[in-house]
Amino acid sequence: MFRILIVLCATLLLACDDPNEMLVEEPVSALTTSTAATTVYINGDILTMNDTQPVAEALAVRQGKILAVGKREMVEAVSGGDAVLKDLDGDTLLPGFIDSHGHISAVMSFMAFENIASPPVGPVNSIADIQSLLSAKAEEVPAGDWIMAAGYDDSLLAEQRHPTKFDLDAVSTQHPIMAWHVSGHLMVCNSPCLELAGYTPNREDPEGGVIRRVEGSSEPNGVLEESAVYGIYFDLLPIHEVTTRLGLLQEAQDYFARFGVTTVQDGASTLADLETLRTAAGRGGLMLDVVAYPFYRYAEALDGQFPFSQSYAKRFRVGGLKLGLDGSPQGKTAWLTEPYHVPPQGRGADYAGYPIMKDEALNDYVADMYERNIPVIAHANGDAAMDQLIRAVSNANKLHGRADRRTVIIHAQTARDDQIDAFKAEWMLPSYFAAHTYFWGDWHRDSVLGPERGSRISPLASTLARGVPYTIHNDTPVVPPDMMRLVWAAVNRTTRSGLTLGEEQKISVEDALKAITINGAYQYFEEGSKGSLEKGKLADMVILSDNPLDVDPPTIKDIQVIETIKEGATVYRKDRPL
Repeated sequence: MFRILIVLCATLLLACDDPNEMLVEEPVSALTTSTAATTVYINGDILTMNDTQPVAEALAVRQGKILAVGKREMVEAVSGGDAVLKDLDGDTLLPGFIDSHGHISAVMSFMAFENIASPPVGPVNSIADIQSLLSAKAEEVPAGDWIMAAGYDDSLLAEQRHPTKFDLDAVSTQHPIMAWHVSGHLMVCNSPCLELAGYTPNREDPEGGVIRRVEGSSEPNGVLEESAVYGIYFDLLPIHEVTTRLGLLQEAQDYFARFGVTTVQDGASTLADLETLRTAAGRGGLMLDVVAYPFYRYAEALDGQFPFSQSYAKRFRVGGLKLGLDGSPQGKTAWLTEPYHVPPQGRGADYAGYPIMKDEALNDYVADMYERNIPVIAHANGDAAMDQLIRAVSNANKLHGRADRRTVIIHAQTARDDQIDAFKAEWMLPSYFAAHTYFWGDWHRDSVLGPERGSRISPLASTLARGVPYTIHNDTPVVPPDMMRLVWAAVNRTTRSGLTLGEEQKISVEDALKAITINGAYQYFEEGSKGSLEKGKLADMVILSDNPLDVDPPTIKDIQVIETIKEGATVYRKDRPL
């Protein structure tokens, strides 16, 4: 099973040098908060992410909000005689981390999938490994039941290729089998899966997608790209019943909380995802704030069912709409202005990816959302896709006037300097998938973009220099929501092979921390209530084992989350070693 709770230590993402040294963690249900009027945090570094008061000696929390922050004497004086002192014992207190782009519903679903990722996230090194894992699953489930897997990465497989339907047919033709690429933008199906989707030799490629074929014929080879994936994921895969989904959602929240996240995104939500989240909220089952951005194909169905709102209803709100303009750079489906360094097999030397949406449709969507004051986030990895988005936003701004809409460019991996200037002019905000520098940095340099373009992925320093607000993210479940590894990646830009990818695009530790705190709050229009430790804001906080500003930058990824606090209540705490 795709059991993320087990993967955490095995993947080294909790910096466990020895699996036998895993920590025992109390379940959320066992955690309690003080009944006293006020809790005062002392004896540790308090990093506020507030430029007017960057550090503090003490911080007081009352009824889920920050009562005071500053000198210890002052904080204790306003806290009252019955205040409980919380000794940080040298640990570091920061604002709770904000997930600026992720998919908590997909995390929920993937927990019931087979984990076919490569190290450090999973056990797979070859197609044979995938076949072995799926064969074991096929023996467990009745004929006709789906076998669902996720996380394979062709760039890390020994064969350096995607599995095909022939590889999955060798596992079973008695079950429909789907294996999702780590990027989420490609998928491999066996023959029964293709038949259920209606992907026959006579079926044309859908708009914005590709059904890959056996060389020299029209027969599908099982590999699907972009919109060709939608027919499987959105329309065919079985949906768990409500009780199971709510249980998986709780596990997904626990997973994010372990990394200090207090606000999480559900990007590209389906209607079923929205219903699950709303049901959980109604039952008091959300311990983290969840902001959903439904996929644009559901836009017409949202009116009256799931209204857009800037306010949470029991920690859930629909924050805007998610558009998808292109694909994945590591999957080589992102839409570029210049060809790929090494094109995928069967594509010509001039292959540069392709768009998902036509200009006219995109222009209409963006203009409609601007007219209705609904925030837009748009997946755009390639610079050609970003050009398309900039044109659409510029057109909408001319129609409806410039305003502070904070349209978000999701991933923005290959943003050029002239595009960053356009972001500023059109009031757009990039959210960079900065974890790419580690997970696929070598692949970008050697195969996807080449040395020059590859060194510019996630151009954080260029964005900072131009005064453009930005955030950084993990795009979980693509990679785990390890926020300290994300900060480490933005600061060091170290690849899997240990090389530095784009020295000139490194940013400071403080700027990386702001990208996952106050900048994240700004992206969500929540900077007045979150993102920094200031009087009156929500007591969303994280306690770290070390001060990221003081440690050697290469060791930032080893900093541990000791406790995660949502509105004054502990939702995760790392306790004692075995």
